Amino acid sequence: MIDPSRRIENWDAGFDTTAIKAKTDKKRPKMLEHVSSVQPMLAAMELQVKQVCDGAGCSIIQYPFYLCFGREMWSLTRKDVSGESMAQEAATLIAKWVARGLASPVLQAIRSDVFNVGAPISP
Repeated sequence: MIDPSRRIENWDAGFDTTAIKAKTDKKRPKMLEHVSSVQPMLAAMELQVKQVCDGAGCSIIQYPFYLCFGREMWSLTRKDVSGESMAQEAATLIAKWVARGLASPVLQAIRSDVFNVGAPISP
């Protein structure tokens, strides 16, 4: 068992702002490069999701939730998931968001029109 004074020392070392700043400064250029490459794609996807919501006549107050679904789908597309596995993952996300009160047809349209993912073949 670690004694309390050692735990305090560990906590203090972990929150040493000088060390944190040095690490962050070192990583910042690479992080900025990544953010700069990803944000335009993310913004374009969000615009497409909004267009689907507009076309479906969704209430503006629900847009943030549809955008959250879109971000989760977008995250899936950036992983090594495709085909039937992707369709199953999308179906799971749709079921989750339907349970939270969103419309299944709108979620399915986002899945299909924005992400080009079809419905799963197997249940």
